[in-house]
Amino acid sequence: MAESMKDRLIRKFEDEIQTLNYELKLELPKEIKRARELGDLRENAEYAAAKERQRLVEARISMLQKRVSEIALINVDRIPKDRAGFGSTVHVIEGNGEKLVFQLVMPEDADAAKGLISTTSPIGRAFLNKEEGDSVKVTTPGGTREFEIVKLLTIHDEAE
Repeated sequence: MAESMKDRLIRKFEDEIQTLNYELKLELPKEIKRARELGDLRENAEYAAAKERQRLVEARISMLQKRVSEIALINVDRIPKDRAGFGSTVHVIEGNGEKLVFQLVMPEDADAAKGLISTTSPIGRAFLNKEEGDSVKVTTPGGTREFEIVKLLTIHDEAE
């Protein structure tokens, strides 16, 4: 089913939210209590560190919950079946003859070393709505790169 990539992403975020909630509700209160018992809070580095971690964890949970709702709203049916879009795997030959494979992913999953390219990156944006046989020219911080799309698998193909 085409939902699998979307579902995996949501599950990954929900797992992290669960882990962070455990830290926020069980571990950090113990650390804060222990630090309070050390005395003067104005000069208590452990207390300050625990409170700062608490703020960071709360912010991360909030951001993850927002991303889960955004991802849940993605209508997989509206992603093109014959052109590159979120979840597509794009097989290309770069201008220098090098064969590369990219998968178009959400920004937080991007990892260029693994070929996971954000749909918001210069290369990711250049591939959007392109088809097999298209040539793409991309201006990147490292200079202009040219790619020819030799094979395209969309999120729909990968679900079959």
